[in-house]
Amino acid sequence: MIGLLILAQEDFGKGLLDSVEHVLGELPAQLEAMPVDYLKTPEQIIQAIRPYITRLEQGQGLLILADIYGTSHTNAACRLLRENHMELVSGVNLPMLIRVLNYRHLTLEDLIAKAVSGGIEGIVRAPHPLRVAEGGR
Repeated sequence: MIGLLILAQEDFGKGLLDSVEHVLGELPAQLEAMPVDYLKTPEQIIQAIRPYITRLEQGQGLLILADIYGTSHTNAACRLLRENHMELVSGVNLPMLIRVLNYRHLTLEDLIAKAVSGGIEGIVRAPHPLRVAEGGR
């Protein structure tokens, strides 16, 4: 099974885990969130990520789902991508995470595609009652 690491602000990552537990009834194995400490240097962030890699990557790969691409913590994580069988997708949201959890049996490449599609397809503009009543305008 592919390991999953959420790399995000403390409350955001914990909130995603709490939401997953609520939706699924339990917290799935090999899923953790690392709270980001914005006062740490990139090297310190890398050192903080390493124990998560050791715990979560058990031979099938590791997918990091991050909050915002280009931040210090995602830049630090990207430096680790070369060393390990892992990938990073940013813009994590609950639909993305639930989709990924439902497809962890896929290859890492296919799981990345599911993560991206789950994140995008989870963003929906609700139909406005007046537009629907008027024929969709």
